[in-house]
Amino acid sequence: MNITSATLNRTSSRNATAWKVTLILIPLVTLGGLLWLRNVEVAALRQRGISSFGAVPPFQFVNQNGQAFGSAQLVGKIWIADFIYTTCPGPCPMISSRMSELQKPLEKTDVHLVSFSVDPGKDTPEVLRRYAETLQAEPGRWDFLTGPKSAIYKVSHDGFKLAVSDGSDAQGIPVHSTRMVLVDRHSQIRGYYDATEPDAITKLLADTNHLLREQPQ
Repeated sequence: MNITSATLNRTSSRNATAWKVTLILIPLVTLGGLLWLRNVEVAALRQRGISSFGAVPPFQFVNQNGQAFGSAQLVGKIWIADFIYTTCPGPCPMISSRMSELQKPLEKTDVHLVSFSVDPGKDTPEVLRRYAETLQAEPGRWDFLTGPKSAIYKVSHDGFKLAVSDGSDAQGIPVHSTRMVLVDRHSQIRGYYDATEPDAITKLLADTNHLLREQPQ
């Protein structure tokens, strides 16, 4: 092999290595860039003021551990609520996944997550406990509630101002809102966020951070 061939081989080898490194770095840099942009957007959004939409009335149900849980356990806390059911063939998996996404960025806060089942007849505490485990719900931070259907529907419709139906007038399956709701330390509703929208979590985190500054623990 002459000097020219050896040089070309070394150059080709270096180029191949550089290309492999580039292929590895591209997704990492892209992910890092997306996370950075999300943090920048959250930081910008949390500077805006947020409205109040009325108070959540007192309630008490049973959580996935079979324990009584309600507004009394949420006194003085910022919390985020949603309405789902475990056998939902529609948007519930997405809603629950979005709620699960909130755990990491809020892990160093006292923000609580609350999921109300709109199919309490099937969603017993045991069923909800298994559902919570699949979502890797942090114990003591995220509660899944069941109880009398009429009481849960009343909280959804009259308390959170969200539409809900047991499906008796349609396909026989519960129909409910896809919105997550932010509640402040004084039980005031401070925001609604449609879980099906791409920027829902970004806006929700921004407003939650705003509340954490506005109402420190």
